[in-house]
Amino acid sequence: MYICVRIWLLLLVFHTLAVAVVARRGRRNVVFIMADDMRTSLGCYGDSVVKSPNIDQLASKSQVFLNAYAQQAVCAPSRTSMLTSRRPDTTRLYDFNSYWRVHSGNYTTLPQYFKSRGYLTLSVGKVFHPGIASNYTDDYPYSWSIPAYHPASFRYEKEKMCKGDDGKLHANLLCAVNVTQQPGGTLPDLESTDEAVRLLKSRANGDVPFFLAVGFHKPHIPFRIPQEYLSLYPIDQMTLAPDPNVSKLLPPVAYNPWMDVRRRDDVQKLNISFPYGPIPKDFQLRIRQHYYAAVSYMDAQVGRLLGSLDELGLSNSTMVVFTSDHGWSLGEHGEWAKYSNFDVTTRVPLIFYVPGVTTCHNWREESTFPFIDALTQPERIFKNDNVIRNVVELVDVFPTVSYMAGLKAPEPCPDVSFQEELCTEGDNLAHTFRHRERGEDEEAISFSQYPRPADTPQVNSDLPDLKDIKIMGYSLRSWDYRYTLWLGFNPKTYQVNVSDVHAGELYMLADDPGQDKNVYSDSDHGVMMRKMANLPRTVSLQMRMKLQLLYLSAGRKRKA
Repeated sequence: MYICVRIWLLLLVFHTLAVAVVARRGRRNVVFIMADDMRTSLGCYGDSVVKSPNIDQLASKSQVFLNAYAQQAVCAPSRTSMLTSRRPDTTRLYDFNSYWRVHSGNYTTLPQYFKSRGYLTLSVGKVFHPGIASNYTDDYPYSWSIPAYHPASFRYEKEKMCKGDDGKLHANLLCAVNVTQQPGGTLPDLESTDEAVRLLKSRANGDVPFFLAVGFHKPHIPFRIPQEYLSLYPIDQMTLAPDPNVSKLLPPVAYNPWMDVRRRDDVQKLNISFPYGPIPKDFQLRIRQHYYAAVSYMDAQVGRLLGSLDELGLSNSTMVVFTSDHGWSLGEHGEWAKYSNFDVTTRVPLIFYVPGVTTCHNWREESTFPFIDALTQPERIFKNDNVIRNVVELVDVFPTVSYMAGLKAPEPCPDVSFQEELCTEGDNLAHTFRHRERGEDEEAISFSQYPRPADTPQVNSDLPDLKDIKIMGYSLRSWDYRYTLWLGFNPKTYQVNVSDVHAGELYMLADDPGQDKNVYSDSDHGVMMRKMANLPRTVSLQMRMKLQLLYLSAGRKRKA
């Protein structure tokens, strides 16, 4: 303990040089963990229902970004954006049907950057979105030193694997199973963890630094998970979302009709009317129960992976990053799944464990991440002191991971960056590890977007193909506000018409944290547009919306 205190005193004295010194001494290994459809339903983010002891333990020794946001709340666009550090309007990927290197630009990815700097880069599970979005190869050989690993049992995820009340197998949403009765006696995330641990063992004594990305499939639907995790969430203790109804002031274009949920066999039996018909309350409770159980199951896999770092003596030399591609609605605003601009779908966990920076070196060789079995061990409470409350984005991940691992962060992109192979549209957050947060940063804003085919909900509103996109919802999230404009969009030219406003949303988060009371006013917007009519055409959409938000928020404060 005395040695640890002395180390921290030295770090305090030289806090402005600490990260740079570490970077010069050597490069850290990286374990990059990505969940799928993981909202901030974690104990370390203040959720009192969930059982997530292993991720909470990781957070207690890490820096936690409490308000991190994805750039688009759907898998392929979000993962491509994060891993290239380019926004969807630069990758031009809003659906699942194109490969960015061909479609927009030959952008360098996060693992590709590490590979080019001498790292062995390894991919396990769902990191890039599979299929055409990553050239059917997970972007190999650009991004990875060897072909990416995918669990063999994933082939059964969309098949009829869920036993119904009739004793037959169905393609259900709710799919808690006896793992021993599944093909091969396993599930995808169990296989991915096994493979990731095997790769770590193969690198334990290696001289080449490694970047290991592990993508877990849960809590993505279907909730095909070990049935024992349901026992952590008795159905009589589950509650509905605090705002389970569609707000009367929600523009129809903003609503997502959660078609992927509707298509599941067990949901189809409920005969829910399209698009606003609510799911029966008892079934809502079961969905929430299964989602939380899926989180706990995924947490156990994270625990197994982190425990292996200890066993292999890698905890003091390996940076761990935990995040997700986007969140998931659990009945808030009468919505399910992702496909929107609300916080519940764009906000994600973002946790950085950096040995020697977020925690002191474990000189006594005590276990840093002992595995915690939520099914058998008493519940533990972890304290999380190192948090950042200001808004950050997933495009910030690439430059931050690079710098904190000991590499140079990519330079900021120019305004037009289609020809730039290596640059970032995000910010390097390294300074947040050196300086204590001093309060609200009014300049910190996240920028998300979501496409729609029409002004009213359609069967393809959740996932419109590029050719069908007619409207793009651009959304700014600041400390105090979420501001969204639904603007006309041309899918052939990728151009947005800033004067073609289909709808707007403005939420004042101090009084309305759930974003249920839309205070956007057409009249206020009209006045604002006239005030800003003389802005040069070269002013970016992001800057325009920032100025608009400043104007609208100032007006609200005057009225208050």
